[in-house]
Amino acid sequence: MNKTILITGASSGIGKATAQLFQSKGWNVIATMRKPETDTELGTLPNVLVTALDVLNLDSIRTAVAEGIRKFGKIDALLNNAGYGAFGTIESFSREKITRQFDTNVIGLLDVTKEVLPHFRQNKSGVIINISSIGGKMTFPLGALYHGTKFAVEGISEALSYEVEEFGGKVKIIEPGAIATDFAGRSLDFSHDEAQTEYQRIVGNVLTGMPAFFANASPASVVAGVIYEAATDGSHQLRYAAGEDAIAILASRQQTDDESFIKGIKTQFGL
Repeated sequence: MNKTILITGASSGIGKATAQLFQSKGWNVIATMRKPETDTELGTLPNVLVTALDVLNLDSIRTAVAEGIRKFGKIDALLNNAGYGAFGTIESFSREKITRQFDTNVIGLLDVTKEVLPHFRQNKSGVIINISSIGGKMTFPLGALYHGTKFAVEGISEALSYEVEEFGGKVKIIEPGAIATDFAGRSLDFSHDEAQTEYQRIVGNVLTGMPAFFANASPASVVAGVIYEAATDGSHQLRYAAGEDAIAILASRQQTDDESFIKGIKTQFGL
């Protein structure tokens, strides 16, 4: 019997590339997205169910999970991929935008996970794969909200791994570096207030310096390959770096004290 994966945020980028890869490897794929009517590719593939799921809407989560189980009989893996990045000065963000960042990247991930957990517990198996980031281990200037959510995903995932091991489940954390997706466009929400003159230098330098970080971005397919490895390697490995830049940056962060590492980041952005 084919295994089945449920993917959130499957309309583009990492989610879409992962759906395509798993389908090509003989898996059933529940490819969920906020607007399934915009999909023109995944729905044409055999063994792929394209359905609506908005991580901010509990009813849509319940419906998508139930529909996936009804169609394929069982879910073997969950990929929590839906998310976006809010960057900018803390002072410039409305309360609504702060809440939306955490609701999407953290609370939404928890809600989807909670919906799938009883099914995994019943089956005494199941792999939960959470997309974190190198930004779950280190920070860039103006990323307080985004990094806050990814640091949260790291802690949630690591602690949850103890729980799910009790019934034979696993948790995996994927830490991509720069990925050539529309993250810098559609998935990036930038905020600043020009009246707050004290921040103009850092805002200017970060906006100028960020493209260099994306210059050697890995394609989304690289991350999809790492996700497939995490889902199928049978190991208890918790964290997986995805992309050459991620491997290098995470190693550097691990080996360097805070002061030196932060100094390096400041140099990179001319701060």
